Amino acid sequence: MIAIGEFSRLTHLSVRTLRRYHEAGLLEPATVDDATGYRYYSAHQIPTAQIIHRLRELDVPLPEVQRILRSPDPDARATLVTDHLRRLETQLDRTRAAVASLRRLLRPEPTPLDVQLRAVPATTVAAIEDDVESDHVIAWYAGAMAELDAALGEQTGVPGGGSAGGQNGVPGGLYDNSLFEDGRGHVLVYRPTPDPPRRGRVHPVSLPAVELATTTHVGEHDDVDVTYGELGAWVVANALAVAGPVRERYLVGPRDTPDPAAWRTEIGWPVFRVAPG
Repeated sequence: MIAIGEFSRLTHLSVRTLRRYHEAGLLEPATVDDATGYRYYSAHQIPTAQIIHRLRELDVPLPEVQRILRSPDPDARATLVTDHLRRLETQLDRTRAAVASLRRLLRPEPTPLDVQLRAVPATTVAAIEDDVESDHVIAWYAGAMAELDAALGEQTGVPGGGSAGGQNGVPGGLYDNSLFEDGRGHVLVYRPTPDPPRRGRVHPVSLPAVELATTTHVGEHDDVDVTYGELGAWVVANALAVAGPVRERYLVGPRDTPDPAAWRTEIGWPVFRVAPG
């Protein structure tokens, strides 16, 4: 038997931590002296203690550590660990994105925004639309765009709905103000095509003509809100904003290249020009 102090040195877990793991039923001593209450461990518990140590270093919650240790199936244990690592990677991506956005906001001299005023004619598109929670927009967009690609691909006979003559233009989306103001709003994603099909959720839509103040967001969407803010400030200073959904066009995106640095998203803010030029 190994006394708790020596076991602590062997496993690099403090005595206090070992006591807490005992109380939680996570790592119980091999025996406890009835007279003194001293805890004693066996040598074969060292690997278990080390596994717990590694899992806790990865911020795995105690109940999940317990599930991993008690699972008799190695594949189930691997799945539990993999799921947690995936959550950590997602959290790390969010942290990196937040840091990049903050650095961009804190630059002493922001890069001047290139804004263009453009009259967009009425356009016929194949579209999917719905009311969507803001937290679910990315997942909803991915599913809707895949369905659009499949419908147009079936129509043209070209995977993804492309065509040799370039009939189908740049995909895009319309996002109602309520999505940003209330956390839920109407979203429409589309692909321009001269003959929109009706298939599943896909249906023809005629987008009205509109005047837009546009700028292009470079890279991932993690800090697209910064570009939105810069464009909105430009509109306030130079044009008259009008009611209507913000438009986006996905000039280059994940469907075109896996390199986020190459992605280009055009943001269009509906405006009414109050002065020429």
